[in-house]
Amino acid sequence: MKVDSTVVLWGQTLAYTLYCIAMILVVGWVAWKLTKPGKGGGVKPALFFTFVGLLTVLGVSLHLITLKTIPWVEPDLHRATAQVDRVIEIKVANHEFILPQARLVIKAGEKVRFDVTSGDLTYGFGVFRPDNSMVFQMQVVPGHRNDVIWEFNKPGLYSIRSTEYSGPKGVGMFIADAIEVVEGN
Repeated sequence: MKVDSTVVLWGQTLAYTLYCIAMILVVGWVAWKLTKPGKGGGVKPALFFTFVGLLTVLGVSLHLITLKTIPWVEPDLHRATAQVDRVIEIKVANHEFILPQARLVIKAGEKVRFDVTSGDLTYGFGVFRPDNSMVFQMQVVPGHRNDVIWEFNKPGLYSIRSTEYSGPKGVGMFIADAIEVVEGN
């Protein structure tokens, strides 16, 4: 099942917000019962541990349910045997992305491995939609393998920017419309 990362982000935001609200309410309820003046303050241990157990099961369930819907999990889990359609090599040095072409044209549905190499500092490599929401990102460390496998599902223009602090010049590490995703065959 192909799921766009914006859908995953929205779903996880909703699920984890509700989960955190439930946890905060339980902790608040316990605190209120413990500080309540008079006889009968406190919460019965069986009731408290039932709520904690329920929250634990709910939290683990959220992770298991979203495991197969997060688009970047599958390629990383099977990295050793992952077959890609294309490898794009990008170099980064002196606070500048050096692309193989001015605009990278990728077909929708094409599985691409971005190999990014740093010549000097630690940078970030992030791909962003026109509304500036992030598609994916990774840290680029000099002297290490830095790659990410991605399959774009939606045609459009995407920008590249550094997502890691690399000094004051790092703020200028942005290439608008660096990637064009076109309809696949």
